[in-house]
Amino acid sequence: MNRQKWEIVVVLLLSYGMSALYSIVGIADRLSQPTPLSQQTATLNRPLATQELFDLLYQLLGVVSGLAPVALVLWLVWRDSAPRLGAIGIGWTEGFSWRKMRHEIAVGFGLAALIGVPGIGVYLAARALNIGVTVVPTALDAHWWTVPVLILWALRAGIGEEVVVVGYLFDRLKTIGWSPWVIVVAAAVLRGSYHLYQGFGGFAGNIAMGLVFGGLYLWKRRLAPLIIAHVIIDTTAFVGYPLAVLLFPGVFA
Repeated sequence: MNRQKWEIVVVLLLSYGMSALYSIVGIADRLSQPTPLSQQTATLNRPLATQELFDLLYQLLGVVSGLAPVALVLWLVWRDSAPRLGAIGIGWTEGFSWRKMRHEIAVGFGLAALIGVPGIGVYLAARALNIGVTVVPTALDAHWWTVPVLILWALRAGIGEEVVVVGYLFDRLKTIGWSPWVIVVAAAVLRGSYHLYQGFGGFAGNIAMGLVFGGLYLWKRRLAPLIIAHVIIDTTAFVGYPLAVLLFPGVFA
């Protein structure tokens, strides 16, 4: 195995490849239990300490640690000339443009709606078919910092997953000779795999999300719309979950 391949392996083991391995073991553990999947629960954001101050500190440390692989990837793909992060679809050769940024934000919002709305249906169908667990996006206590911290967790997920699983992986797998659509499928399966803790509904839904995101990235070679869409989806889920439980307790509680 050459140096480039070892680099990919190391980056994945420090990030979402390891998360995928944990999720695969986790779903095997869940399936071995007598309780049906639909009656099991996966909590995404939970208190990390009994005292408010230390809970906040642990939450912030968790966000920072999750962005460490992003820093590694950015260092690995950095170019000496502009656009510095052009290898992963960030930045413009002719410099920053508000017009282009507004366009990418608009695409991100549209993509979030395209993925997020059907995603709710996939989640509910998976629970009904007993192939998905009950996902609790947040179980954090109500503090002054709860909503900002949930937004930070959404930023960590959106930036981390799209930079590593799309930007970095597409660039490096292309370098070692993989064909574009094989890369799209492989990245989508990886995305689905590290969501297996949500059951097979989360696995299938995130593969679909990965195929859409990967196809769009292959077409436009722009990472910002994917990050924006992902952050919007996760922020809506994390922050909106208490309201969803209040309005539709039979569905989301």
